[in-house]
Amino acid sequence: MARDHPGMELMVTWQTLRRPLWGIAALTGLALSMATSGCAPTQLVAHTAKQVQGPAEVEPRTEYGGTYKVGKPYQIAGIWYYPAVDYDFDETGVASWYGPNFHGKTSANGEIFNQWALTAAHRTLPMPSFVRVTNLENGRSVVVRINDRGPFAHERVIDMSRRGAQLLGFEKQGTARVRVQIIADKSRQVASRAHAGIGVAEKDRTAVVSPIVSGGRPSAEVNQQTLSPPTLAPVAKASPPAQPKVNPGVAGVYVQAAAFSVYENANRARESLSTIGPVEVHQILVNGRDWYRVRVGPFSSGTQGARALARVVNAGFADARLVTE
Repeated sequence: MARDHPGMELMVTWQTLRRPLWGIAALTGLALSMATSGCAPTQLVAHTAKQVQGPAEVEPRTEYGGTYKVGKPYQIAGIWYYPAVDYDFDETGVASWYGPNFHGKTSANGEIFNQWALTAAHRTLPMPSFVRVTNLENGRSVVVRINDRGPFAHERVIDMSRRGAQLLGFEKQGTARVRVQIIADKSRQVASRAHAGIGVAEKDRTAVVSPIVSGGRPSAEVNQQTLSPPTLAPVAKASPPAQPKVNPGVAGVYVQAAAFSVYENANRARESLSTIGPVEVHQILVNGRDWYRVRVGPFSSGTQGARALARVVNAGFADARLVTE
């Protein structure tokens, strides 16, 4: 089978996996058949666990567009996997990445996979849960959300999105030796919110980063339209161009309260500022290190933002400032 990248398995299409005849027994038999014909079984089964974990159950929805799902035990290529909640999870092994062939498709818990988002696939952790992945070869680390199942190749412990692989520095080489550690507080929080039905209508606040383009240019969409012949009008003396009016409500006004290197501290700040207005925590990478930026807003005008700023400062965030986006 073709491969997009030396470290990334190319799996069967999702249209095939959605067919109702697929089951554990059928997949196992097909995998064995493919092994004898020279096609690696792991290329088939690395993502089939998404579809074969038993009858669908009513699962609580999350704020990320999918459902909160632990899942039942399942078997891939003769190996049993046992999904479970484990807030002490800490594992070392090989990371790979996937992206182009699954971008825009449905993940194992029903989210729409975005190769530029900080997400990953894991074989047993709940979906979603949050883990810190550290590249043991260069020291870089990034926090990602588990929303998919896999990988099932030998010794691989996590399948990163393309953006995650870029930030960890192994996109070109395809794989890297990593350590995967669950972020217990954040994982507990998303599970609790899902079971309580909180945040279902909220937007996915996971940082989505614009793609890094390695070559080529995006194609432009051109709409063809037939125009009537122009009507000539008397030439008038041109007036000086009007000066643009500044509308402070066009750009969102935020109060940036602080930035933290520890997510738990950022989350505590978010809770303490929640009475002032909507609070967002954004993950950013600065000099290879994760930071969590806490912002209150957006506000529709600078006046509203200034009032909120005064309240944030009074709440103990002396270095808070106004920003616009």
